[in-house]
Amino acid sequence: MSKKTLSVPPALNYLSKEGFERLQNELHDLKFVKRPFISKQIADARDKGDLSENAEYHAAKEDQGHLETKISQVESLLAISRIIDESKLDNTKVMLLSKVLVMNHNVKKEFTYIVVSENEADFKIGKISAKSPIGAGLMGKKLGEIAEITAPAGVIKLEILNISFS
Repeated sequence: MSKKTLSVPPALNYLSKEGFERLQNELHDLKFVKRPFISKQIADARDKGDLSENAEYHAAKEDQGHLETKISQVESLLAISRIIDESKLDNTKVMLLSKVLVMNHNVKKEFTYIVVSENEADFKIGKISAKSPIGAGLMGKKLGEIAEITAPAGVIKLEILNISFS
């Protein structure tokens, strides 16, 4: 008698239109620029003779393996990704794609964050992951609420001053 196993479908990955297009462009580059380049490197190395002692050939084959893994990862991510319809977003609470102006009560300074998926996060330009401590602490909060976020330096108190969409 065989046991049936339930497979859990992968969680959806919600992205901005820009983030989705960036992933598509990355996949296109991997498949149609980098893959042919590595194939040419392998062919050139193969033409040099004995493959058993050909370091160029082995390095190119290793690069090809890494590239194919990356292609597979990006394809899988695209398969579970959905573009967020910004017209249906609610600006009364913080959610994905919210542009949030906060007052950090610890340092008495205002900061603006855009809450995005992990794949789009770039702290240097103010895009924080919804799964980061700050992003998770802000999610679901409304205008005027104070999010208390535990960080390595202690508790950070962020007051929501404005919620909009970029």
